[in-house]
Amino acid sequence: MAERNAVKAGEGLRLGEKIRGLRRQRELSQVQLAERLGISASYLNLIEANKRPLPAALLLRVATELGVELAAFASETDTRIERDLHEVFGDPLFEPHGLTNADVRELVAAAPNVARAVLTLYRGYKSARESTDVLAARMHDEESSVGAPMSRAPTEEVNDMIQERRNHFPDLEARAEQLTVDARLEIDDMYRGLSDYLVRKHGIKVLIERNVDDRGTLRAFDPRLRELHLSELLPTRSRSFQVAHQLALLEVGAELDALCADPLLTSPESRALAKVALANYFASAVMMPYTRFLRAAMQEHYDLDVLGRRFRVGFEQVCHRVTTLRRAGAEGVPFHMLRIDVAGNISKRFSASGIGFARFSGACPKWNVFASFSTPGMIRIQVSEMPDGQRYFCIARTVQREATGYFSQHPQQAIGLGCRIEHAKELVYADGVDLGSQRIAAEVGVTCRSCERNDCAQRAHPSVRHPMRIDENVRGATIYTLSQRKGW
Repeated sequence: MAERNAVKAGEGLRLGEKIRGLRRQRELSQVQLAERLGISASYLNLIEANKRPLPAALLLRVATELGVELAAFASETDTRIERDLHEVFGDPLFEPHGLTNADVRELVAAAPNVARAVLTLYRGYKSARESTDVLAARMHDEESSVGAPMSRAPTEEVNDMIQERRNHFPDLEARAEQLTVDARLEIDDMYRGLSDYLVRKHGIKVLIERNVDDRGTLRAFDPRLRELHLSELLPTRSRSFQVAHQLALLEVGAELDALCADPLLTSPESRALAKVALANYFASAVMMPYTRFLRAAMQEHYDLDVLGRRFRVGFEQVCHRVTTLRRAGAEGVPFHMLRIDVAGNISKRFSASGIGFARFSGACPKWNVFASFSTPGMIRIQVSEMPDGQRYFCIARTVQREATGYFSQHPQQAIGLGCRIEHAKELVYADGVDLGSQRIAAEVGVTCRSCERNDCAQRAHPSVRHPMRIDENVRGATIYTLSQRKGW
């Protein structure tokens, strides 16, 4: 049975990349691992290149030799579905049914399409419930127009599309690299090179506009006059990015449209938002060419400030770029990333590390990304331990929009970036940190409702993992925190 499940879990997956990554983490050569497995090095090479299937029996031997559970070879998609279902079943709606972690795992393994259908159904339920709340509020305010959206948010669909493609788009990377050659771009003079190329290739002039002329607009393209207008409030690096974004629309528009035809994008709004996100991806790839950037990242141990200065980009742009380094055979550290505001709203998220993000409810307040607002501009580090025991090394820092004037608001957001603990040694931020220490790990979760830790001093809601017990004679850190007294 275990072997049949292993085969099922391995169908259609890029197991070769997982094996190669695990082998390199353990500093084994292909010859060494092949000898342990009793196969030829050439056969192992074909498996790692995803050119040969991986029989169930051999998969079990690989897991044993590399010292990992079979779950390590699970599909990223199935893992993400299981994680989302845990959060869904954390809704009080399901509390009477007593669902367990094992129930969720069995559902995803036995009927993944049913699991996806449950997620779709729950999203529809959430959307309808939110729309009802909006309608009730507007009726209370005696407003005549309703217009409450009933479909899934475009941002959610775009996030899912990016996650499904592992935030890596090879065709855009290749076209961006070709552009750097055709335009003879230099990192130290990126803005001039891009602007000259825009004139030379497309006959479009870049004009810098005074803020008072069109307040609030940072970039505007006039196709009739062949003019690209940029705000004077943009620093040079942001001007370069906006010119590169416009070049994406002009030069790789067909590729962008093809990617936006993804079935995960179900509305015109989703496809329009995805096109903007992909044009931004292309612009980042132009300003931080893949091979050169990956080499620099590895040499500098992912020192984000050094990389930002070397490639003349901002902190958030660097964080975005390190999450895209997933080229087969030339991968960087698999990072997760999120961006939040002071209210805890997650506006961007991506996970290559395997960590889960809240999708339907509030996120865990113990993540260091929330604490970063108390120390603006300072990088904070954290070793985070999830309820399943998996550890992550995380950094966080606030960012602020640069294109603002004295009378403008200065919205502040925070970026959280992290990786599995086994990759932390590749980051400069982990120097001197005892990564194996039990004392420094912060116990975090995804959401209160799905978290099993009943001794958390920041618990805001009862956990669906345990029956709620309230004793009027005993008070813990919170009303939902179970007593730790012996005998209670």
